[in-house]
Amino acid sequence: MGFGTALLRTVGAGAALGTAVTSYALWEARQYTLRHVDVRVLPAGMRPLRVLHLSDLHMTPGQARKQEWLRALARLEPDLVVDTGDNLAHRAAVPVVLDSLGGLLERPGVFVHGSNDYFEPGLRNPLGYVLPDNGKRHTSTPQLPWRELSAGLTGAGWVDLTNRRDRLTVGETVLALAGVDDPHLAYDDLAAVAGPADATADLRLALAHAPYLRVLDRFAADGYDAVLAGHTHGGQVRLPWPGDSRAYATNCDLEPARARGLHRHPADARPGDPGSAWLHVSAGLGTNPYTRIRIACRPEATLLTLLPGASSRA
Repeated sequence: MGFGTALLRTVGAGAALGTAVTSYALWEARQYTLRHVDVRVLPAGMRPLRVLHLSDLHMTPGQARKQEWLRALARLEPDLVVDTGDNLAHRAAVPVVLDSLGGLLERPGVFVHGSNDYFEPGLRNPLGYVLPDNGKRHTSTPQLPWRELSAGLTGAGWVDLTNRRDRLTVGETVLALAGVDDPHLAYDDLAAVAGPADATADLRLALAHAPYLRVLDRFAADGYDAVLAGHTHGGQVRLPWPGDSRAYATNCDLEPARARGLHRHPADARPGDPGSAWLHVSAGLGTNPYTRIRIACRPEATLLTLLPGASSRA
């Protein structure tokens, strides 16, 4: 075999492999998955609380399969729905998002926005998902109708936690709530929500779209039992690893080891440690519509079952 023939075969094999990986990544980005996670965070003797965590829908009007899957989640009848932002990816997506949430809007709900609720998506280099956050923010595209989205969600009775605190009773559970606007765009106003969480509540819950450490540190120090966030897409492009898969980037300053799932914050804290909290990061249901790929990181929603038992309270 001559050198030229060998080179052509090598190039051909590389091209075939690249095509196969791309095809798989496109397929996986549409394999919507419901995850189930138990969190022992409620006071002793309380009934479990079922919380549906949604994030990063990145919805466009043409994504019929995603809309159908999301609509079917209403059958879960969660006690509370938590939406941590990036619902939009198209200027005509608000009615589609509200329709897809369907029966979930009849349940108690809380929400904050993410950067992609504010600005139209643009073309992105797919390699950016395996590189550290470069500090560049995409704010030069036209604005999306986020005010219309807010009005639709609050009109259904959901609580807007954008840089504010609130209180909500769900069944027998009294929740002290706090949330910030998107930290990725530095829209978070920590001063507006700072201070000890309400100690009279049964559960103290905080929200942020992007899990930046400054926000997690503040909520944990203020005594919140759990913080829910999204934004990372779970790393979006992960490499298979024994027992799981490995993320290489989070698009924020959270370390990749906590790019998705349930963890403690700080990372080395244990339940009961003062100044610590549970952290749940959703890998989300969508992607930038121009790069609808995922590898070893299926799109997800999570049904969190909050149980009595070990607590993060001091």
